[in-house]
Amino acid sequence: MNTKDVIYELRTKNGLSQDDLAEKVFVTRQAVSRWENGDTVPNTETLKLLSGLFHVSINTLLGSPHQLVCQCCGMPLEDSIIGHNQDGSMNEDYCKWCYADGTYTYSDMDDLIRVCIPNMVQQGFSEEQARTYLKQSLPKLDYWKRYEELSDNGQFEAFKKQLMEEINALHIEGMPKVETLNALVGSYVNLEYRLPGGQKVKFLNDDTTYLGNQLESEFGGDRCFGVLANMDFILVCTYGKDGIDPELVVYKKR
Repeated sequence: MNTKDVIYELRTKNGLSQDDLAEKVFVTRQAVSRWENGDTVPNTETLKLLSGLFHVSINTLLGSPHQLVCQCCGMPLEDSIIGHNQDGSMNEDYCKWCYADGTYTYSDMDDLIRVCIPNMVQQGFSEEQARTYLKQSLPKLDYWKRYEELSDNGQFEAFKKQLMEEINALHIEGMPKVETLNALVGSYVNLEYRLPGGQKVKFLNDDTTYLGNQLESEFGGDRCFGVLANMDFILVCTYGKDGIDPELVVYKKR
């Protein structure tokens, strides 16, 4: 698709007239008409406004001329998994797992490799093939090449350590000690819990990136512990295979 087609499709899909769109991005209706006729394209600042309005990348607005790839983990990027800056705008260099609200979530390449390997095994790689590929490809990505420049000097790692100490201090029976926390996107872990009164509730935001892990119960069986946390809360639950029959164990405000 060309830019003109993308803008027309997004505008009509969202039920906006040309006048409506013009008002939202501070241009004239004639400007919108020229975009949709293919006479002109929006300037850089207007593309940013359109990106925020429609929740799509600038790359998408321009007709997807490039294949975006996360510059930390190498994952191909689609609009739904692109990371966001602190102001809520999209950062088209990173996925939500590697970059969340202006924060880089990985400072150790070996930790990232450990997290990526199971996903690659599901795609048909052997563990050794996945590890070899990642060790060769990750150092070529912009984040790791510029790590010294982009690093936060250990602040995020210190925050994760503090979270793990707080989680382990809960002393939940049957749950092993938490030794690692990984970036987890809400839409993949937002389970629905049944409250004592019978209501069902979700506690997470699908678009937010959290820190968490899955732990096998020390009691054995097929139920696991799930741990999720951020600056505001700690959540611990148990569930069966593929997240079925979840039960809330702890929801604690920090």
